[in-house]
Amino acid sequence: MTRAAGSLPLLGLKAVALASLGPGPYAAMLLADLGCEVTIVDRAQGMVTSVAADKDPRRRGQRSVALDLKQEGGRKVLRGLIGASDILMEGMRPGVAEKLGFGPSDCLAINPRLVYCRITGWGQDGPLARTAGHDINYIALSGALHAMGRPEEPPPVPLNLLGDYAGGGLYVAFGILAALHQRSQTGQGQVIDGAIIDGVASLSAATMAMLDTGCWFGRGENVLDGGAPWYRTYRTRCGGYVAVGAIEPAFFSELLERLEIDPSAWDRADKTCWPALTALLAGRFAGEDRNHWERVFEGSDACVTPVLSFGEAPRHPHHLARQTYITLEGVTQPAAGPRLDGLARTPSSKPPGIGEQSREVFEKLGLSDTLYGLDATAATPSRS
Repeated sequence: MTRAAGSLPLLGLKAVALASLGPGPYAAMLLADLGCEVTIVDRAQGMVTSVAADKDPRRRGQRSVALDLKQEGGRKVLRGLIGASDILMEGMRPGVAEKLGFGPSDCLAINPRLVYCRITGWGQDGPLARTAGHDINYIALSGALHAMGRPEEPPPVPLNLLGDYAGGGLYVAFGILAALHQRSQTGQGQVIDGAIIDGVASLSAATMAMLDTGCWFGRGENVLDGGAPWYRTYRTRCGGYVAVGAIEPAFFSELLERLEIDPSAWDRADKTCWPALTALLAGRFAGEDRNHWERVFEGSDACVTPVLSFGEAPRHPHHLARQTYITLEGVTQPAAGPRLDGLARTPSSKPPGIGEQSREVFEKLGLSDTLYGLDATAATPSRS
């Protein structure tokens, strides 16, 4: 049974998120989903990304104020927000916030209890700190990209889930919660250097240990990188794919049995057998459509699942039963999470357009919106 929204774990906390790309908005969404009051400080001129501001799930449950931080009026509003908040998140290159008058020392002078989170790709120091980069660059330099793909091909270009969102936004959100816990004991805020490259390095802990202990080999020669015939994807007759993850011996046996292959004829640990077994499995899976194999392996421990598209995933019976996805403002998206007891699965409000709550924020701070030359009553959705 869902409890009242008052049981949300971060209710009462306030965060300011300076408009940025990638990990910052995702971290803000995670905090807002758990009850934190997040105010996005959008650029008055807007930003261009792939999703319109009022449709972007990463902005859900939040409010937006549009400011020009190069003007004193805009900076005055930001100072007011900082003084009343617990968290500040910024994603500028090192030194830019200081030039605007909102570096860590400036903000902690306003609010000593503030958790100041800096979110960048390379971090605040090091030879690359002031250079540009994107997800693919960060996972490349941390070794993760090199481990992906087939040995005879260049590493593939993956989605930006590993760097921007796992090593970035999620890692940063974890750091923020840790800093808030420490503040509850010390009464003091602190500065977080949230670097995507550090987050990806952290995610690779187990793999690097395997390398140093002789358990990780070249690309495409390992259990978890598609080298093993019982942990990879296969094409089916209809052009779809299935994912096979039968690592444990019992699961491996069930996989072969359901494919009408004698498990005793194959030693799963013998790598010299892998090419032949891979070819055999590929032939079997290619002989029937994906839906056929979904029925064959339904309810089994063979660890075989269809490879669904983003469009198909929300319609899968398991997701429907768990209400994993919701539709908000016509946009299908993951529901709020993680699944804490009492957490509402639907965001408290739709994503705001740029500056949609500017007048509300100004009035709450006791300031006049006309002072900043912003028409807060006529904010329209734009690109963010």
